[in-house]
Amino acid sequence: MTDRNANLEILKSGRTFDMLVIGGGATGCGIAVDAANRGLSVALVERGDFGCGTSSKSTKLIHGGVRYLESAVLHRDRVQFNLVRDGLHERNILLKIAPHLCHRLTLVTPLYGLAQVPYVWAGLKLYDLLAGEAGLGHSRFVGRGEILRRFPMIRSEGLKGGVQYYDGQFNDVRMNVALAQTAAREGAVVGNYVEVVALMREKGRVAGAVVRDPLVGASWQIRARCVVNACGSSADIVRRLDDPTAASLLRVSRGIHIILPGRFAPVGAGVMIPKTDDGRVLFVLPWEGNCLVGTTEEPAEAGEVPMAREKDVDYLLRHLRRYFNLGAKPADITASWAGLRPLVHDPFTADTAELARDHVVSCSPTGLITIVGGKWTSYRKMALDAVNFAVNNVGLTPQHPCRTDRIMLAGGEHFSEDLLQELERKHGFPPDVTQHLYRSYGDRSPDVALYCQGGHGGRLIQGHPYLKGEVLYATHHEMALRALDFLERRVPLALLDRKAARAAAPEVVALMAAELGWNPERQKRELEEVAYALREV
Repeated sequence: MTDRNANLEILKSGRTFDMLVIGGGATGCGIAVDAANRGLSVALVERGDFGCGTSSKSTKLIHGGVRYLESAVLHRDRVQFNLVRDGLHERNILLKIAPHLCHRLTLVTPLYGLAQVPYVWAGLKLYDLLAGEAGLGHSRFVGRGEILRRFPMIRSEGLKGGVQYYDGQFNDVRMNVALAQTAAREGAVVGNYVEVVALMREKGRVAGAVVRDPLVGASWQIRARCVVNACGSSADIVRRLDDPTAASLLRVSRGIHIILPGRFAPVGAGVMIPKTDDGRVLFVLPWEGNCLVGTTEEPAEAGEVPMAREKDVDYLLRHLRRYFNLGAKPADITASWAGLRPLVHDPFTADTAELARDHVVSCSPTGLITIVGGKWTSYRKMALDAVNFAVNNVGLTPQHPCRTDRIMLAGGEHFSEDLLQELERKHGFPPDVTQHLYRSYGDRSPDVALYCQGGHGGRLIQGHPYLKGEVLYATHHEMALRALDFLERRVPLALLDRKAARAAAPEVVALMAAELGWNPERQKRELEEVAYALREV
């Protein structure tokens, strides 16, 4: 990404953009990539950091949605059926356009009732069928003995066997950064920490926004022929800037995840419990060398700061004990986090766990386009639909059709095994550091490595592969403006190990202060923000 200050100067220049995108999560950045590649002039603003909301708090899976397939079949629900089919199609595209950030993941579902065996096996075979040529492998029945041999932590009482299938896994925080970088590469002007405080109108139509930079307090106008609200769980808040009486499009739910040390993770695969006693899905997954467990599904309010509450953590640990012989205790948890999910409102459905993750594009009488719903896997399809809607209804004139199914995301264009060998040969990093740089930055990893020389080549904290030089790179090239931007969204340290992130914070703040000219008061404030955000719940 270009320098933020330079981007802000363009945003303040008074030019009229074809499109102003509000929201720098997966969907907003995806829209900016699509529209800019089609030849439209695009501005994108995000009130916080890129991916600071839902987009950095996912289950880290790229999937069609096995849980939705059951509902699609049992209730003959075409919406959920299409959601699964589209998700599988998008899964294949993401694995191709971001090979450094995405990989195939083996998943196993243990079964405890004889009636479950043909039922679940048939469902996953249908999952394979819907994937077609984009499938990642054939589902198969796994006998009880093999399950227990491969996954001795699974509860053996009543176990009849299981089904093995495949989905994708990814690094969501790095993917969001890659999308913002790709949008900038395609010509979009992107700005984080730029908050929309009002919408502008001309002749009764939305014609841009009044924005504010909370870091310095400056405000200005951005004019645009089209404004797209891609604010996820906050979309209704932006809609009410346009119409204070607007009815809600969303039902918001809160989902939490906990992280356990890697010794708790299943080896070489994830485990999925398709239906707990209260009808939810439980995942136990290897992720970034650790064990990820999730997720809950509780009603929430738009705009709230989601927290991993004690009762939610207890719920996950209780179900871990029910299905696994892991012996995990609260003291074993190294991190926990919560995210708000934007679910399309259905007045006839009381339980947020039953709401589909389909997306909806709508337009207000004044021309504000809003896209809500969906999930990480479908961000590209959501972006395509939003840009198509804008082109068809606002009169924008793109130079090209959508090409995002083959545009490599930043870091993926020249990604190959040769890069890994180059890092090993030229820099001599330890194996875990080399793998981290290779998988996180892709073909940009040699550039990152140059920042990690000399005194900046040491680890930020022992036990983790993140280097001091990455802080410099993130500050210069990835618009990291706060310590938490780096600790949580340029590397996922705060999502993996809260204690380690707090311990690394002084070094991160010192490095950023030297680059950004922070005074002692600002440094103190940054440390206080990290301590508060990563406090024990």
